[in-house]
Amino acid sequence: MAIDPPANAAAALETLGRLSLRELSMDDLLSTVAGLARAVLPGEPEASVTLLVRDRPTTVVHTGPLALDLDESQYQQDQGPCLHAARSGELTEITDTRTDPRWPDHGRRAAERGSLSSLSIPLAVDDDVAGALNVYARRAAAFDDAARAAATGFGSYAAVAAGNLHAYQRARSQADDLQAALESRAVIDQAKGILMERYRLTADQAFQLLTKASMGTNRKLRTIADELVHTGELPAGSGDGAGRRPRSGRPASRAPGDS
Repeated sequence: MAIDPPANAAAALETLGRLSLRELSMDDLLSTVAGLARAVLPGEPEASVTLLVRDRPTTVVHTGPLALDLDESQYQQDQGPCLHAARSGELTEITDTRTDPRWPDHGRRAAERGSLSSLSIPLAVDDDVAGALNVYARRAAAFDDAARAAATGFGSYAAVAAGNLHAYQRARSQADDLQAALESRAVIDQAKGILMERYRLTADQAFQLLTKASMGTNRKLRTIADELVHTGELPAGSGDGAGRRPRSGRPASRAPGDS
């Protein structure tokens, strides 16, 4: 969403405070937070938001390639200020990337890319989710007390947005998984019914037959069931006589694999 650049950090935080969270997507809110941080914090910075889900990091929003590159280089090395902030819950500042001894590889890359100081604000999101708002400045010692306080204020909005975004994605994923599970169960039940009627099997025997076909062909059980439902046949190679239908007017066939 387009927002006029505020005059200072206080005005930027007022702008965020006036936004309706109900009417704004969490992606938009995160982008707005990062964009405002970039606009008003010192040092001509770029900004990003890292989410750490079950200790797996990803950048969910960034304001430019500098921030994204420095985030991803930390993920590759599994260390650096943004990951430290997310994991420890501590505000993490590098006053000069050329001399800070904690993460020399990151400091060297940051200096080469033109970031001489940085600030990572931890985001308390959820029990299994942490995060950080990262600000990469182009001059050393860019952040004073006022800048740290403002960045912490931005972090509060980023935490709300990130928490809601993760909750939505998790709920959507669970719904998709549930729908897939329901569809899979339905087609397996249909396939069992076909086998039960054709070979006079119990439900368990029919299921075991599908399982045997799955193992014999190294294909998923749902795939085997779906093929049976749509073609009326078990796949070739799943058992003796697996692909044959009983002829009309004859007694029920012997189940594939039966001796």
